[in-house]
Amino acid sequence: MATVRDTTYDLLRELGLTTVFGNPGSTEEPFLKDFPADFHYVHALHEASAMAMADGYAQATGRPAHVNLHTAPGTGNGMGNLVTAWHNKTPLIVTAGQQTREMLLIEPRLTSRRPTELTQPYVKWSYEPARAQDIPAALMRAYATAVQPPTGPVFLSLPMDDWDRPANPPPQVRTVATRYAPDPERLRDFAAVLAASRSPVLVLGAAVDRADAWPAAVALAERLAAPVWSAPAPERAVFPEDHPHFRGVLPFAIGPLAEALRGHDTVLVVGAPVFRYYPHVPGKNYLPADARLLHVTEDPDESARAPVGESLLGDAGLALAALRDLLPATDRPAPAARPEPEPPAESSPPSADALFAALARHWPADGVLVQESPSNLSALRRRLRVTRPGSYFTMASGGLGFGLPAAVGIALAERDTGRGRPVVAVIGDGSFHYSVQALWTAARLRLPLPVVVPVNQQYAILKAFADLKHTPGVPALDLPGLDVVAVAHGYGCAAEVVDPLDRLGEAVGRALAADGPTVLPVPISTEVPRIL
Repeated sequence: MATVRDTTYDLLRELGLTTVFGNPGSTEEPFLKDFPADFHYVHALHEASAMAMADGYAQATGRPAHVNLHTAPGTGNGMGNLVTAWHNKTPLIVTAGQQTREMLLIEPRLTSRRPTELTQPYVKWSYEPARAQDIPAALMRAYATAVQPPTGPVFLSLPMDDWDRPANPPPQVRTVATRYAPDPERLRDFAAVLAASRSPVLVLGAAVDRADAWPAAVALAERLAAPVWSAPAPERAVFPEDHPHFRGVLPFAIGPLAEALRGHDTVLVVGAPVFRYYPHVPGKNYLPADARLLHVTEDPDESARAPVGESLLGDAGLALAALRDLLPATDRPAPAARPEPEPPAESSPPSADALFAALARHWPADGVLVQESPSNLSALRRRLRVTRPGSYFTMASGGLGFGLPAAVGIALAERDTGRGRPVVAVIGDGSFHYSVQALWTAARLRLPLPVVVPVNQQYAILKAFADLKHTPGVPALDLPGLDVVAVAHGYGCAAEVVDPLDRLGEAVGRALAADGPTVLPVPISTEVPRIL
């Protein structure tokens, strides 16, 4: 007779979940025993790395991924990147072992005391099956929940003695909707407002990239002759950044954002929150005077918490295409292209601007950028313009430790899908150490992943925030004595310091042709950039 374990593995096969990210523990060994040859276990040295690798893999493949954690402590280790997965809207099936059912009453070691509460509120659904036989059906429900909009992680706590129990008949493998269209009447209302607008502007968010909707976004922008901004602090690139309509990324503070939109009477926000703010820099209002905001989102919570605007629920791509079809041509002139930035000033060590200008000159064709360098982000986005969909990934949460393991997951996805796009990570020397264990997995998988590390030996983003908020004397903002090359070698990676900067192109080229990851620390200026 089939066991719960047999039935579960058959279901995972049918759902395409044959890659498992994790760090094995005793409560997971009954599930992992005799691990099937047609499955791939991606071994991370820490659950935070496992979680972010799965997140990157899911985003790059466009399919959900499975993360297997170790009861309560392992789930706790992964929580920071689970928060990021929630904000990234990444469909993850997160499972964790639980102690033997027979002993749960007396709470033996490694019991997860309240497993369904532990991951709240950063999962869409959390469950511990009442019976062993319910595991496969619960997994089917978890999958259906994760992939329906708004997509996101789900969590199952699975007792370790359930796997050898006799199974019920397997659950029906169901297909579920992953997109929904906007209400036609409200869509027409939005189109009428845009058609009557004197000076409309588009603000686009990550859902545009997730929906493969760059062409629809370009078509609408050109039909409206409207400039296009990326919503603040975007986790994905949303529009071809070499297009003359593109203006850049909006500032993530109330006053400066409203100022950037001055002169526009209609603001159409598609696929982003309204808005993702960080420092509190108030203005007279959230928008310029007399401006009207129209908000298209697939997330009802995102709509409900918006401080201004009228909302329309629906898939970003379907909404953009429908609006374009409803709108008449305009006689407004197209906006002028934004000017190219001035060449960076020479200095020794070089500025972040100089580093990223050099990286842009040597950027690989069809390259994918994964970044986690908060203090240098403005310089990076200014110098390296993303021109293709699915080419830029970072964390939506603001929490560090995502970028390096996510780059490993994305590079693995590029291999597994056969696309083979080159992946380059830019990880600050502070961020680098949050999930540094991911380097070992990259080395074991022999992924040709260059990891460019701007080294300024400080948490420069926190110094910038301290300057903005007038909080001098904060301790622990410097990072002396870190040997990035030695750490990389310790995890089995190649590494070389890039100094002088004119060696960067050659070093990145070698790294992309290598048989494993290469860490490339680049000394840069310690000048603290402005946060806004």
